[in-house]
Amino acid sequence: MNLNATLFAQFVVFFILAGFTMKFVWPPLMKALDERIQRISNGLAAADRGKEEMQKAHEQVQKDLAAARDEGQKRISDADKRAAMILDDAKKAAAEEAARIIASAKADAEQQVNRAREELRGQVAALAVKGAEQILKREVNAAAHADLLTQLSVEL
Repeated sequence: MNLNATLFAQFVVFFILAGFTMKFVWPPLMKALDERIQRISNGLAAADRGKEEMQKAHEQVQKDLAAARDEGQKRISDADKRAAMILDDAKKAAAEEAARIIASAKADAEQQVNRAREELRGQVAALAVKGAEQILKREVNAAAHADLLTQLSVEL
């Protein structure tokens, strides 16, 4: 075997193998690598877009949360004001009811005092007639002296 012929044969086989590899093996490998690079870059771009959207959504959630807190505080404030109004109205109604009850009690007391006075006048008139009878030692006719007894009741 000749070293030069073997070396030449190896060069020929190498170049045939290199040509075959460049023509049939290399393009699908490069195509697969390019597709993979494209998928990775699309995935990274989608991740960046997702991150931006997530950041925007987070900001929107914070805004909505702040608005909800403000709305809640406003509703609590309105409820407190309404409760204070209801309490004031109840106090006014209670004061009016108390005044009405006191006025009614005063009127009842005054009526009872007037009834007691009328009763006492009648009793005093009867005692006066009895006393006059005793003094005069004779019977005084109440029907005959009704005008006199009425005038005496009014004076008492």
